[in-house]
Amino acid sequence: MNRTTIIILDSVGIGALPDSKSYGDEGVNTLENIAKVCGGIKLPNLVELGLGNIDGIENIDKVLNPKGAYGKADEISKGKDTTTGHWEIVGLKIEEPFKTYPDGFPKHIIEKFEEKIGRKVLGNKVASGTEIIKELGPEHVETGNPIVYTSADSVFQVAAHEGVIPLDELYEICSTAREMLRGEDQVARVIARPFIGEIGNFTRTANRRDYSLKPFDKTVLDFAKEKGLDVIAVGKIEDIFDGQGITEAVHTKSNMDGVDKTIEYLKADNKGIIFTNLVDFDAKFGHRRNPEGYKEALEEFDKRMPEIIESLKEDDLLIITADHGNDPTYKGTDHTREYIPILVYGKNVKSAVNLGIRKSFADIGATIADILDTQIPKNGESFKDMII
Repeated sequence: MNRTTIIILDSVGIGALPDSKSYGDEGVNTLENIAKVCGGIKLPNLVELGLGNIDGIENIDKVLNPKGAYGKADEISKGKDTTTGHWEIVGLKIEEPFKTYPDGFPKHIIEKFEEKIGRKVLGNKVASGTEIIKELGPEHVETGNPIVYTSADSVFQVAAHEGVIPLDELYEICSTAREMLRGEDQVARVIARPFIGEIGNFTRTANRRDYSLKPFDKTVLDFAKEKGLDVIAVGKIEDIFDGQGITEAVHTKSNMDGVDKTIEYLKADNKGIIFTNLVDFDAKFGHRRNPEGYKEALEEFDKRMPEIIESLKEDDLLIITADHGNDPTYKGTDHTREYIPILVYGKNVKSAVNLGIRKSFADIGATIADILDTQIPKNGESFKDMII
């Protein structure tokens, strides 16, 4: 096999991990709770691959002979955020969770940031991104001061109206924050959150940009790149890895744009890894606690599965998974610590193989390295022999 495509259904967790209670998450199950609250969910193409056959899944249809291999993975890293999940998938283990700021950022950080950007900030608290622009957007428009907020995740988010602080300046402001927030004041990601519209009708745009830390060790992406293979990042993947291990990248405006771009790359002449993140599940529906919208987005993706599968070449491998949970039926607005699904398909992949419960998300990266014959990352156990 010469190419592996990983599609991250961002936040589509499938049940609480054994330690989720210590993260404040009890009874969480993003996929199944959506199905329960919405009176069912129609995912026939994912079901055909084996989604409902994964151990522990009860509210999704099962099939007698799944076309793919199926299973789920536990998380060995500490945390339940985007960076932790993606980094573990490709072979890293986060021993110490990224620092969070549940009471907002301390005075010394804010004062230094204000000095560097030449503006005061608004907010500086834990908040929903859509709610804080409703609350502070009018003052921002009047003063020109950017809105700073965080969440239960390790993030420093800066919201600004595109007509008040132009995108280039907002990106520069976020780059400044990224350089500051290291070491003792480290955060996993700085995120630019631009919005548009009139007072009372603000809307976030697709011009979001994430500024991540660089991975602290090599991943399967690095090993593939070093071998001369393509490592193509679709969506926010490039940002999550700060470009490390990536040979080509394209950002996307929506889930369906991400699917379109992935299919374009599948039809092109490349070898190595295509790594796609579909963020709308998380950003538009999980954090906003909108199970009906989440259900519709999942069904919309499922309808595109035949196109994705038809675009696969003879020597392709497709892995569909997630990076954490974000149960839209749960309290709060934050991620939930959950198992992630693993669905594997390819013309040379054995069908109806139960991968069971993998000990780590990193088993995915180890398998990809094994298949592409690159160096194996330090973490993870390959399941190549089970599927080929």
